[in-house]
Amino acid sequence: MLNKIKEKVIPKEDAVFWLDKNGCWRNAHGKFEHSKIIDYFHSCIKRDQGGYYLSQANGNYKEKVYFPYEDQALFVFDVIRQDEITLILNTKKRIVLDPENLLIKDDSLYMRMGDETIKFVEHGLMKMAPFLEDKDGQYYVQLKDRRYSIPILDESSKIPTAR
Repeated sequence: MLNKIKEKVIPKEDAVFWLDKNGCWRNAHGKFEHSKIIDYFHSCIKRDQGGYYLSQANGNYKEKVYFPYEDQALFVFDVIRQDEITLILNTKKRIVLDPENLLIKDDSLYMRMGDETIKFVEHGLMKMAPFLEDKDGQYYVQLKDRRYSIPILDESSKIPTAR
């Protein structure tokens, strides 16, 4: 008889860690400092109908911890320029920049990806800077021979989240 792995689910209200608005993991003691733990947490982010969670096997059960986040759960940590611009997310996933899905709110740059929204952290935004332009308060991204307008949401607009 096969042993079925049991699943232990921890709701986000009971999680002892969270993701801040800058893509940093935190707990009651402050910002996580150990880079291997930080990288591991980011690489374990998954999503289902209940929201974003971390998952790991722990003995004869699988632990699934839904975690709270202050803004978004997905972040652009790096940008690679080749024939097209590739975004490296905190999860290590690589996606191609879609300039038509960029938006700005509260001086932050975001990109919609299906029903998820990704936020550019400072390093990712700095790498995007050569492609961005501000003309009379309107922002644009210039890629190859095309210029795309980036909509600016007002303070009352809500950034879509996939919770």
